[in-house]
Amino acid sequence: MDDYDRKILAELQKDGRLSLTDLGERIGLSLSPCHRRVRALEDAGIIADYRATIEPAAVGLNFSAIVFVTLRATDRESVRAFEERVPGVPEIIQAQRLFGDPDYILNVITTDLAAYQKLWDDSLSTLPNVLRLTSTLVMKSVVQGRPLPF
Repeated sequence: MDDYDRKILAELQKDGRLSLTDLGERIGLSLSPCHRRVRALEDAGIIADYRATIEPAAVGLNFSAIVFVTLRATDRESVRAFEERVPGVPEIIQAQRLFGDPDYILNVITTDLAAYQKLWDDSLSTLPNVLRLTSTLVMKSVVQGRPLPF
């Protein structure tokens, strides 16, 4: 990866809808080499996808929580069972496995407290191998969706 590739990634993180012509102009490449580089970045899995960023409150998702998960056991099968079920809960918008205790951190979003309680009772508490769930409510997002630093 060279400076042109880094510039491409930086620009596409700012605006994934840039045309290849506009992208090339911004980074100082003509259309063909710019297109080849973008395609190579996609083929290599460096550019994973393109998507719209949606303001949660604008679509009625006004409640956000961070959920810390401690598993009963952390053997391979227990972890696999938990990790296979987590993607099936659409309200979990990010899930990360951690070193130490707790084992996972989940970012969860719902419409309101009642929906969060239902999610907790019906989905989160029924995930495989869960020993303990601890949550904290998000007061406000200060930094979110930040581009990677190039």
